[in-house]
Amino acid sequence: MNTTRRRLFTIGAAAIGTTFLTAEQAFADGYGSGALGPWQNLSKQISTMDQIGPVLRSNGLFMFGDSISVQDGRALAERLLPNNQIAVHNWSGRPTEPAVDALEQWAQAYGLPTRILMATGSNDIFTPPVFGAQVARTMSIVGPNRKVFWVNVQVARTSQSTAVQLADQRNSAWINLQLADAQRKYPNLEIIRWAEFLAGKPSRLTAYLRDGVHTSVPEGQAARNELIADAIENG
Repeated sequence: MNTTRRRLFTIGAAAIGTTFLTAEQAFADGYGSGALGPWQNLSKQISTMDQIGPVLRSNGLFMFGDSISVQDGRALAERLLPNNQIAVHNWSGRPTEPAVDALEQWAQAYGLPTRILMATGSNDIFTPPVFGAQVARTMSIVGPNRKVFWVNVQVARTSQSTAVQLADQRNSAWINLQLADAQRKYPNLEIIRWAEFLAGKPSRLTAYLRDGVHTSVPEGQAARNELIADAIENG
C-alpha cells in the first residue's frame, strides 16, 4: 500500500474511532460508500439572468454547490451583503463534474466575475479518484487571473453502518488531499477548510452536522457560512 493511500485510511479510522482497514478490504465494494443515486430531479437553486447581471456588474461571485448550498445558500447571500452579491447554481445530490459543466456553461453564456466559489465534492465520495481532474478543469475554465474559493468536505453519514461511515470519511480525506495537491499547483485556488474546522473540536461534528453531512441550522449553517464569508472578505 502506498503512503498516500495508507494516510487516507488512517485519517478515516481515526475520525470514526474504528480499526485500520487494508486496501483490499477498503476497496472490496467499490470505494465503500456505495453508489450515487439519481440527483437530476432533486431540489435546486439557480439564479436567473436578472440576478446574474447585477452580480457581474458589481464584480460579485458565482457559486456552484450541492445540497448543503441549497440549504445554506440564501443565508450565505445575506451574510455577504451589501459588499458582495452572489449568483448561485446549487443542485442537491450533484457531484463535481456536472457542477463544473454548469460553470463552463455560465462562462460561455455570461462571462465570469473575478471570484468563483465552489462548494462541491461531498457527492464525489462514491468515486473519489475523479475529483482531481474536475478541480484542474475548473482552474482551466477560470484561468489564472480569477480567484477560486473551494470548500473542502466532511462526510460520514450517521444513517449508515460504521463501515460505511469509515469509507465516507476516508473518501472525504482522499478528495481533500486532491484539493490540497491542486492548491500547490494553482496559486489562485484557496481552500476553505471546513473539514479541519470540524476536526478542531470533537463536539463540532455532532453540533454542526445534523446527519454527518449537512449543516445543522442555525449553528452549523452559521459556522460554515462564516468560514466562507471570512475567506471571501479577506481573500
